[in-house]
Amino acid sequence: MKNTTLIFGAVYGLISIILGAFGAHALKKVIAIEKLQSFETGVRYQMYAAFFLLIVGYILKFETPSEKWISILMIAGTFLFSVSIYLLAFADVANIPSKIVGPITPLGGLLMIISWAMLIFYFVKNKV
Repeated sequence: MKNTTLIFGAVYGLISIILGAFGAHALKKVIAIEKLQSFETGVRYQMYAAFFLLIVGYILKFETPSEKWISILMIAGTFLFSVSIYLLAFADVANIPSKIVGPITPLGGLLMIISWAMLIFYFVKNKV
């Protein structure tokens, strides 16, 4: 799980840089400013998650189920949160049904919040 966490952290970071550059240069002409700002939020949170996963990948030993779930919830939550925001940013252009994609964003955010809370609990419990 340690290696998986580190790989996802690096991949999320790489994709964040690519999408950030894409958003800054190519999307200005394609989507509305509000949608671009939303897209940038997805990129920013994905990068936060990349740092989280890289740090957690080095800190945790992944010996307990809760340590594994800290990583799993952040990986899944970030995917749901950021990808749904990316899809919503293109909803008008690509005819993506926002009523279906929209509810996924808060679910992803909730998983990310739970991951952070579990990490806090881990630190308190282990007096790190």
